[in-house]
Amino acid sequence: MIRIGVDFGGTKIEAAAVGGGGGFVAGGRGASPRDYEAGLEAVRTLVEEAERQAGVRAAAVGVCGPGSPSPRSGLMRNANSTELNGRPFPADLARALGRPVRYANDANCLALSEATDGAGQGERIVFGVILGTGCGAGVVVDGALLEGGNGLSGEWGHLPLPWPRGEAEHPGPACWCGRRNCMELWVSGTGFARAHGGGVDAQTIVERARQGEAEAGASLDAYVDRLARGLAVIADVLDPDVIVLGGGMSNVDELYERLPPAIAPHVFTDAYEVPVRRARHGDSSGVRGAAWLWPLEPDR
Repeated sequence: MIRIGVDFGGTKIEAAAVGGGGGFVAGGRGASPRDYEAGLEAVRTLVEEAERQAGVRAAAVGVCGPGSPSPRSGLMRNANSTELNGRPFPADLARALGRPVRYANDANCLALSEATDGAGQGERIVFGVILGTGCGAGVVVDGALLEGGNGLSGEWGHLPLPWPRGEAEHPGPACWCGRRNCMELWVSGTGFARAHGGGVDAQTIVERARQGEAEAGASLDAYVDRLARGLAVIADVLDPDVIVLGGGMSNVDELYERLPPAIAPHVFTDAYEVPVRRARHGDSSGVRGAAWLWPLEPDR
């Protein structure tokens, strides 16, 4: 028995046939066309190819991607792949695939994947964060995805940076969402590079910091501090048992040693010791979490 998961990203789309034990049976990737109808067709083609390789046809498909559908209208909102906003994307996917579709935010699916059999396995409350081109998060409690009555749970990337310091952080830069000073503008990979002054990417800044360049080192220090402040707010509200990081910035090894003591002073408690871990399944966590959105069904 298999599940089919799809990760609909801004730069790539991935479909995978996932076995009952969580391993990939088949799958493939393609570039995201950033056109609405072409995106639907790309998903259909990749799902059919994954099923052809696996030799089965699944009864339903789980899809993760940016934003979320409104529970009132079914129309997409808050997607940084803006061609999706205002469109009935999950319903159109179901039409294109000819079967039921469940859709969840990509960060929610990362959290679900990592809570099921990844870095958060065995923990009661898992807060999963994507620190990539954008920034999002998801919450899993007792193995179940927490989405909330308005489908907004985990939208941490568009909370304001807490306890802003100096002119750089107050009032802060304008965000594409229409607000200012959102966490995404500081702790995504692109936000990290912007705060450094632009001209180089996040990986280059980190490498220069490791080589002892003072300016890059100061930028990395500021990044850790800002990320820690943002996560401290989550600690006060949610008190997770583990924080799991995914996305490109999760590959910065220094974060796992430096973040816990940087978070602790901002948390409203006398002692705070919660691990910060790298996503075990890397950039496959999203597509695996999408597959987990459906229970196992017999193959057809």
